[in-house]
Amino acid sequence: MLLTGPEGLKALTTAYETGRALPGFVAYNLETVQGIVAAAETHPDHPVILQAGSSPFRHAGREPLMRLALDAAAASSAPLGVHLDHSRDLDEITACLRAGYTSVMVDGSHLPFAENIALTREAVRRARDHGAWVEAELGALPGDEDVSTNATAGATALTDPSQAAEFVAETGVDALAVAVGNVHGFTAHPVRLDLDRLTAIHSSVPVPLVLHGASGLPTDQLHTALTQGVAKINVNAELRRAYLQAVESKLPTALPGSDVVALWSAGRDAVTETASRIITQLA
Repeated sequence: MLLTGPEGLKALTTAYETGRALPGFVAYNLETVQGIVAAAETHPDHPVILQAGSSPFRHAGREPLMRLALDAAAASSAPLGVHLDHSRDLDEITACLRAGYTSVMVDGSHLPFAENIALTREAVRRARDHGAWVEAELGALPGDEDVSTNATAGATALTDPSQAAEFVAETGVDALAVAVGNVHGFTAHPVRLDLDRLTAIHSSVPVPLVLHGASGLPTDQLHTALTQGVAKINVNAELRRAYLQAVESKLPTALPGSDVVALWSAGRDAVTETASRIITQLA
């Protein structure tokens, strides 16, 4: 079932209050949407966030992927929010809100602090008109959202705890994505979070925190983050890798008969298996 905005926010705050986290899984196409939804249906007591956009819109098109995600969530027996991820475009945010997205992430992390506040405040205003909740980002993560490039932590600005307090107060956001050593994509060496910084941010802001770039994060780091205010974990690279590895494995038998359905099914099933494992880790 497609959660309403208030239902999605309640699921987020409940996770925050109980030391758990909602998984935010990024979807690019039909098979990844289906795989994520199937995983959610194996854990009906744990809400899942289906993240369709902004980057995947460049592949699938905004309207087709938006409708696919919303329809799949509405038809499912599992509690699913549909979320616009990493949007820098207020028009795009408005279009997704009008379509029925549960939540949006406005990404002003590339802007100077005051401009990030202004952009985020306007996104919050628009979201309130549609009953949706808002995630924003302060600090910047190295790496690419769509391609694992062996980025290294510390290459960009980390979130400043004192700025975080001002940012949340000035914008009214419901969740804050932070940069504490996390990296988009897989890295050559294990990521180690700056847990002292994360603790300081948690102490300075009254809203749930969000950890992007969680693919490949050591389990001990992940579990510690959940005790320090992180209530939403974004996962993208792990799903992409699982999908591509499954397709690669199936290709030798599928290619002689041009069996594209077998390839797509293998990729979808791998996404389901990986997402299901992650939901269990965060529950």
